[in-house]
Amino acid sequence: MINSQIRNSKIMVFGSGPVVLFVHGFPEGWFGWRKQIPVFAGAGFRTIAPDMRGYGDSSAPEGVNNYTYLHIVGDLIGLLDALGVEKAFVVGHDWGAIIAWQLAIFRPDRVTALANLSVYYIPRNPRGSLVTLMRKSVGDDHYFCKFQLPGEAEARIDQVTYDGFFRHVFSDKFATLLPDWSKAFEEKGPLPEWTSEEDLAYFISEFRKHGLTPAINYYRALDLSWELTAAWTNHKVMVPTIFMIGDHDLVYHFPNAKQDIERMAERVPLLKKITVVEGANHFLQLERADIVNDHILQFFKSF
Repeated sequence: MINSQIRNSKIMVFGSGPVVLFVHGFPEGWFGWRKQIPVFAGAGFRTIAPDMRGYGDSSAPEGVNNYTYLHIVGDLIGLLDALGVEKAFVVGHDWGAIIAWQLAIFRPDRVTALANLSVYYIPRNPRGSLVTLMRKSVGDDHYFCKFQLPGEAEARIDQVTYDGFFRHVFSDKFATLLPDWSKAFEEKGPLPEWTSEEDLAYFISEFRKHGLTPAINYYRALDLSWELTAAWTNHKVMVPTIFMIGDHDLVYHFPNAKQDIERMAERVPLLKKITVVEGANHFLQLERADIVNDHILQFFKSF
């Protein structure tokens, strides 16, 4: 019932108390936090879960150059300013985690504490952007690299339906090296237990508002983000932080991921805890909502 009310209300701000800013990833929209919003609001927090630039009811400026780290972090600072919020607890997942790391680097004065899911902290590497490093590690077939060609991913996915695309993503098959994306997205298997056909229909209706290009522009702007953030090369994250990831998460099996997670405290000195959830996949906040909510609430309530 609560999820239905949230979906229909189109309201992204709930509750009262200290602010928790939820930053969603690809390709979810704010609705990816539907299992957190009522819980955190009920626990005494004011929850803010926006559609990020290029998603749902937010604007989607044209051009890859409008989707750098600096643009997206700027959006979040503008949102906090507009709502009169001086500091916030921040929760990020997937691309939202990438942006939340950058928010903590650029504006630590606005972050009370950080809880990130799935994507661990990867400092800017002087040897190249994430795309460059991924290409060197696994080749051009990885989706980070495939997304770089303007229009190609859109053309391949448009050959099928968003229904097939979302089913594929939510089934945690997305990062497999796909020789034929179109064929893969034609497979319309069952949804995982943590979501429903009704939820899927809502995701699709929201995603159609701007289509695939703005969401993929986050990936296409990675090279430019790398160029613009040279001043933060190997910079440490200096806000209190916890990190959670599923051991079946595609990111957990990226090249060197386990080693980078194990040594993350060197790069995030105020890291309080790393939790690897057994048997869990990429959409941790939806698949294991109770565990995620309990860990983050316990952490935030310590302040």
